[in-house]
Amino acid sequence: MILPASTASEARLLIIGRALRAFVDGFICVLLPAYLLALGLGAFEVGVLSAATLLGSASLALLLGAHGHRFHHRQLLLGAALLMAATGLSFAGLSSFWPLLLAAFVGTLNPSSGDVSVFLPLEHARLAEAALGDERTRLFARYTLAGSLFAALGSMAAGLPDLLVGQGWVKADALRVMFLLYALVGGVVWLLYRRLPEPPPHERPAPPAPLKESRGIVIHLAALFSIDAFAGGLVLNSLLALWLFERFGLSLAAAGVFFFWAGLLSAFSQLAAPWVAKRIGLINTMVFTHIPSSVFLILAALADSMPWALGLLLARAALSQMDVPTRSAFVMAVVTPPERTAAASFTAVPRSLAAAVSPTLGGVLFAAGWLAAPLVTCGVLKIAYDVAIWRAFRRVASQGG
Repeated sequence: MILPASTASEARLLIIGRALRAFVDGFICVLLPAYLLALGLGAFEVGVLSAATLLGSASLALLLGAHGHRFHHRQLLLGAALLMAATGLSFAGLSSFWPLLLAAFVGTLNPSSGDVSVFLPLEHARLAEAALGDERTRLFARYTLAGSLFAALGSMAAGLPDLLVGQGWVKADALRVMFLLYALVGGVVWLLYRRLPEPPPHERPAPPAPLKESRGIVIHLAALFSIDAFAGGLVLNSLLALWLFERFGLSLAAAGVFFFWAGLLSAFSQLAAPWVAKRIGLINTMVFTHIPSSVFLILAALADSMPWALGLLLARAALSQMDVPTRSAFVMAVVTPPERTAAASFTAVPRSLAAAVSPTLGGVLFAAGWLAAPLVTCGVLKIAYDVAIWRAFRRVASQGG
């Protein structure tokens, strides 16, 4: 199915915006713990601040789900871009825990490997309107592929502060430069989304609706997604970076290289997701790629050497994100078109809330010296989620959308 020119142009703008945001997310999730440690904070504070970013994202998504249908998507995306720029400036200029905690809660920082920001439901709803069926899955795959590829490139950029330190910069100041770059990209995204089409008032479609017909299925999905998100919060990229620093003494540059290759494997695996989903269904693709990735994570936590641990984590990366485009396509397929923004928001909210609790727990476990516990717990909970969602939705006839 060939997209109309105007629709294809809008999809292209959204994918470019996702790529730009993913690039800065890629280095921020690696540098955030290093930056906080350079400011004199500890592992517990790193966990708390990571949790605050997710809790803030959940709160914004909740507001969006409840009241966002009153506004045009374009206006909300422009506001989110301005908030992104303000977040980068705040982190670059602040040094104390409590102001940073407020900025983390209100802002758009993303300490995870996926997108948990307020951008997500807005962009998903617009992408879902651009295609149907298998083409929708492929469009979501291109969207997540762009995110994964540029997040991998961003991970490589995490080594730039080391170059500045080598030139005589104070480490904290070198890291602040990266938050200024984050703010700059927020401004670029704002300029980009100004180009999104806004139809004349007499041609505008009806605004998105709050949940009605699809409420039951969305609540069920949200409950299951929250289990997966809680588990994932235990090994956010920022905490996984902290684990690599603490467990093996990995340098920032080496961690950046690792996350680059992990992101690259995740990106290219998502190219296969639509092909697999077309043959075995969206739910089967989500589950049967996710379980092996969780097994690899558990084995990595128990590995006694860095090469084995990194190898198992890379194997996990090759499978762990194949459920992302299929999950997004599944949610958009099983709700009515006017409810898509609300469905994307209300499935994102419990995920962000659940994920906001676990980083603090992970930080506590790391601080206590139980370095393997967060990774093992994450793997076990994710396997339980996979089994539960497969049992609940394996017979849903509309998997293909």
